Amino acid sequence: MYDVIIIGAGIIGTNIGRELSRYNTKVLIIEKSIDISMGATKANSAIVHGGYAESHSTLKGRLCYQGRKQFKRLNEELNFGFEETGSLVISTEDDKEPLEKLMENGIKNGLPDLSIIDSEEIRKLEPEITHDAKWALYCKGAGVCSPYEMAIAMAENAIKNGVRLELENEVIDIEKIDDRFKVATNKGEYYSKYVINAAGLYADKISKMVGIDDFEILPRSGEYLLFTRGTGEPINTVIFQLPTKLGKGVLVTSTYYGNLLIGPDASNDTEREDTSTHVERIAKIYHQAKLIYSKINPKQFIRSFTGIRARSSTDDFIIEETKVKGFINVAGIQSPGLTSSPAIADMVIEILKDAGLELNEEPSFDPYRKPIITKKPLKPFNEIKDKIELPLGSKGRIVCRCEQVLEEEIIDALHRGIKVKTVDGVKRRTRATMGWCQGSFCKLRVIEVMEREYGEEIDPSYDIEHSGVNRVEKSELLDYLNSLEEE
Repeated sequence: MYDVIIIGAGIIGTNIGRELSRYNTKVLIIEKSIDISMGATKANSAIVHGGYAESHSTLKGRLCYQGRKQFKRLNEELNFGFEETGSLVISTEDDKEPLEKLMENGIKNGLPDLSIIDSEEIRKLEPEITHDAKWALYCKGAGVCSPYEMAIAMAENAIKNGVRLELENEVIDIEKIDDRFKVATNKGEYYSKYVINAAGLYADKISKMVGIDDFEILPRSGEYLLFTRGTGEPINTVIFQLPTKLGKGVLVTSTYYGNLLIGPDASNDTEREDTSTHVERIAKIYHQAKLIYSKINPKQFIRSFTGIRARSSTDDFIIEETKVKGFINVAGIQSPGLTSSPAIADMVIEILKDAGLELNEEPSFDPYRKPIITKKPLKPFNEIKDKIELPLGSKGRIVCRCEQVLEEEIIDALHRGIKVKTVDGVKRRTRATMGWCQGSFCKLRVIEVMEREYGEEIDPSYDIEHSGVNRVEKSELLDYLNSLEEE
């Protein structure tokens, strides 16, 4: 019998689980996928948003800045990778009114770090972007992070502090029996006093299991282009175009690790599990981004991906105890869900208290989680060649040459309380296979380490991100761009 069952191990579920681990409570996180952060958490812009874009009349508008304020502390505790870079919303028009409205809304949301700057000040921050930029809304405290590492760090720390995690457990039924819930999965049955529905794209289906059907999840897809490490270094901030009703527009940014990232677009014509990418959409994003930053080199493109956003029919976050006492919906968490996630967890804690859960602080709670990897400059190949050629088990051996990932870092990632069953799981924890060659060199080397550590065979063909999914590769994009030029 648990005090709380959390359904979903994305950035929301893991934030809530980690926050609950501060207290003397018995908590279970249930996740249908093979690993942490397998939904929208692993496929998004990785932006820690300022908090000015969403209306103050919405819950997502009021929670964004409250979440953003916590990232520096959380990163110091959990070491998932966060950098305060600032953000710019660029306008090429003489009229400043749209930016002034964004700034006014941001001030209502509590932001103290907004200013409208002119072309000269823009150039000081971003000397490489388009010369057509006349005005920009500058938010000093916005930034970038590694979202899947954040969710993994949250889960590891929650487990360290007593939370139980059950992966590959898909919820198939929920029944309220007197003052408790029976949650049935494909693996068994679990009981708890409270249930938190943080099931992302499937939150509406989970909610209907207890008879709550007052919202729907309407999936919205966004496609991205990722470029090789180092390509993001000329970009100093997160650069947005003026937002539209469909989203914040195509952005140009450097990831936390220095990869150029552009996107997303927005399409409501999508399925919940369809994370394919499409060359027409990818090419359009490429051309839109070049209006901001003209020096994008398509030959440095290494990966396309799609994120599916869990947009609700209310077009706002849904965070509330339902009419079924003890059942709490945390649904419709689209952008800026990542940024808002710490504040969402705080809000859920207060809802649980109001619902009657007694929360007594656990004196032994340890907020610290040591890093698996840290951001560091890549060394020239001639300096690492000998370490790449070392035999399995050698100290200092480099397994992934593109990202220069050590064997001991992979070993560390495999033994942190969550069994890592796929190469993709190792990738999200260590960046192995995430470089220029996309695993063509090191995938089998990673598997070699996994099999030795776990004493069991790892399926080299298993790749959850590619299962039944078509992705635009570099050759296809280059051919398509060339065909457009020939027209």
